[in-house]
Amino acid sequence: MSDWVKDGERVTAVYLGVIVTGVVESSRVKYGGKVQYALVLDSPVTFPWSTEPRSKLLIECNELLEV
Repeated sequence: MSDWVKDGERVTAVYLGVIVTGVVESSRVKYGGKVQYALVLDSPVTFPWSTEPRSKLLIECNELLEV
């Protein structure tokens, strides 16, 4: 498996200034070569501009803190 594929791994990332933890559901290379991960969060997070809690986020590879 490739080094950038993190499917099934638990990661910690920073998303719009909020630290989140979860399991990578899928990994993909975006147009232009950047890697993006679909992250299923351990616990939903709510952002100030929305009342709807998020349980899944798209994380860029440069937003990862821990794998």
